[in-house]
Amino acid sequence: MDKMKQENLISIFAMAEMELRRIRHDPVEIFTRAIQPILWVAVFGSVMAKVRAFPSTGDYVTFISPGVILQSSTFISLSYGIMLVFERESGVLKRLLSSPMPRSYIVIGRSLAGALRSSTQYIIVLVAAALVGAKLTTDPLDLILGYFILTFASMGFTAISIVIASTLKTRERFMGIVGAITMPLFFASNALYPIQVMPRPIQVISFVNPLTYTVSALRTLLVQSSLYIGSDMLIITIFVLVSMFIAIKLLPRIIE
Repeated sequence: MDKMKQENLISIFAMAEMELRRIRHDPVEIFTRAIQPILWVAVFGSVMAKVRAFPSTGDYVTFISPGVILQSSTFISLSYGIMLVFERESGVLKRLLSSPMPRSYIVIGRSLAGALRSSTQYIIVLVAAALVGAKLTTDPLDLILGYFILTFASMGFTAISIVIASTLKTRERFMGIVGAITMPLFFASNALYPIQVMPRPIQVISFVNPLTYTVSALRTLLVQSSLYIGSDMLIITIFVLVSMFIAIKLLPRIIE
């Protein structure tokens, strides 16, 4: 039994390692995906800072940088499930699901793989934000913790992507749904503006939006250089666990 568990754990890391190899062999996609968030920080952030649309935020470019990093990573995480659609069509996924490996390990492995891919945006956008004047921490501990929090939260969004791929069998429908939920999640969070300035219905949505708490944790670490992120981490952890639980339950539907 212990040997089987060890083999399953090795399989999880093998999925993650395979994703890292894909990134190494095709790094162009990582940089092209970073163009949009860089424009958010460099153009949108700079313009809004000049007009002082939200004086309570202080330096606006600094304020939005953690949110833009997360938005870019979230889109990559949510898009990861299209790979499962391809694997379903090629028969790879059916063979994987018929293997002795528990479904939970498959979901964890794929969620980690998608999170590692999306976390590549962290360094790229962080550097771009610093170059345009964002006043972010240089404390190595805060930067490393920020990376791990982003990766952990991205596992939850990748699990949601697996749920979407399990219920929508065509690529067109999958990408349509991903596009329909990514930007609403982004705008209904505290990524671009404080929750207090939102209309009341949007505030209600923001309080149940996992992006809100992930942005809050990143902002606390990267802007305030503080470690008081316990309540945010609790909610992020609940989000990741619930997302994975649903993904584990629905994964077999992807080959039906």
